[in-house]
Amino acid sequence: MNEQEKIRLTPAARLGKWLVSGPPFLFLLLFFVAPSIIMVLASFRYPGEFGALAPIASADSDTLHGLTLETYEFFFSDIIYSYVFFKSFLVALATTLICLTLAYPLALLIARSPKKSRDLMVLLVVLPFASSFLIRVYAWMILLGPQAALSQVINGMLGVFGIAQVYLLFSPFAVLVAMVYVHLPFMVLPLYTNLEKHDPSLLDAAQDLGANAWQRFWQVTFPLSLPGIFSGSALVFIPVLGMFAIPDILGGTGDMLIGNLIKEQFLATRDWPFGSTLSIMLTIVVLLLVWLAVRLGRTRGRYA
Repeated sequence: MNEQEKIRLTPAARLGKWLVSGPPFLFLLLFFVAPSIIMVLASFRYPGEFGALAPIASADSDTLHGLTLETYEFFFSDIIYSYVFFKSFLVALATTLICLTLAYPLALLIARSPKKSRDLMVLLVVLPFASSFLIRVYAWMILLGPQAALSQVINGMLGVFGIAQVYLLFSPFAVLVAMVYVHLPFMVLPLYTNLEKHDPSLLDAAQDLGANAWQRFWQVTFPLSLPGIFSGSALVFIPVLGMFAIPDILGGTGDMLIGNLIKEQFLATRDWPFGSTLSIMLTIVVLLLVWLAVRLGRTRGRYA
């Protein structure tokens, strides 16, 4: 819209414009910008004597609690927090790759199925969302328990080779399985949305030019599906990076991820400044990853 068009806007048109754009702007301001500012300010405060935040000025003394960089210095001085971040990154990356490996064939099958079957398959993909998240996670405690059929089959096979039995529950394996199960639909749906829009005539043209099925996939279908891959990967990777419920329920004592560490700082140790610092570090990492995904999507999206 150029300057002349802006001048031509009537007061009613301007009011309509603000009525449309105003509520989303206020929503982002109240529920994203304001909490982020509070979190940033809290990260520079001192922890209170009994938790939370220390007051700026004490009512019964002349002690002043101003701003400090102690929480950031503590974060960068201990390598354990970098290790937790790195471990969380690996879990998120493994979950994303497994979801992509499982979701791509399924999304391709749905996209190339008849319309009636396609709607049923999409319904089955989103059907788990009809039940509670916690119920679905706790169900894996039964499926991976020591008396479950899966554990008995695996340990029976290991016993044939003289290998000691393994415990699937409360292990990194259980955390990874539940992560994949919970976030798999978030990978399937963007891929399906992208794949169903592909023009079948492009595959016919590639076949007429002598390309076999493998070549048609890698040179036509896969490049065109890159936007869906990047979208699905972002929808899986970012939530997994901050997930704390699944490691709490299915993980062992050594399966603490960055989401669990942040939760512990706010609810257990009540060190809100350090918890805010960890949250800011996680936000920065997520923003960098989103920026990288957008850059890659724009670069690779030229194929589409």
